[in-house]
Amino acid sequence: MTLRCVLAVLALVGATIAGSEVTELKVDVVSVPEGCTVKSKHGDMLTMHYTGTLDDGHKFDSSYDRDQPFTFQIGVGQVIKGWDQGLLDMCVGEKRKLTIPSSLGYGERGAGNVIPPHATLHFEVELINIGDSPPTTNVFKEIDADADNMLSREELSEYLKKQMAPADGGEMSEDIKQMLESHDKLVEEIFQHEDKDKDGFISHEEFSGPKHDEL
Repeated sequence: MTLRCVLAVLALVGATIAGSEVTELKVDVVSVPEGCTVKSKHGDMLTMHYTGTLDDGHKFDSSYDRDQPFTFQIGVGQVIKGWDQGLLDMCVGEKRKLTIPSSLGYGERGAGNVIPPHATLHFEVELINIGDSPPTTNVFKEIDADADNMLSREELSEYLKKQMAPADGGEMSEDIKQMLESHDKLVEEIFQHEDKDKDGFISHEEFSGPKHDEL
């Protein structure tokens, strides 16, 4: 798995715990292909190429570097709110630049050692494909190893470690290594937001991520 998998998990809580600064999403359309008849809408499966940088120009992730575009369902919380809002009404082949305030990104806590607190995010994105909506992944079920309908810190910890593990024995990136170094902090950040009654477990009702299988 890559850094974007871990960031997708953190997107469940990032915008909710954002700081108080009031700034807006900025969307700059770089290019639009001729003859666009289908545009992205809520619930579509989008396949994107992207590069993400911070204000200082530091690149924290890029699908181009891996030569592997990223596919996700828009509008259901699988990505940060800046993407859910900034990638609507987009044509296949269209390129945009997104400037995303921390309130629509990873908030006042950031994301481990990769994205600092209150960070403004800059993305150059290209829409590769628009597909039909797939069955929603039941992330709660994937984390709940003992199937007791409650998530413990240990279960969440193991799930995150699996998401961070490089596929097929590949080499771990420096960004993922940094995330692992702050692994315990990430677990606590998620629990602080999701464990509403502070009983040390995240119940099915408390969990804000995808948790229902499609019928």
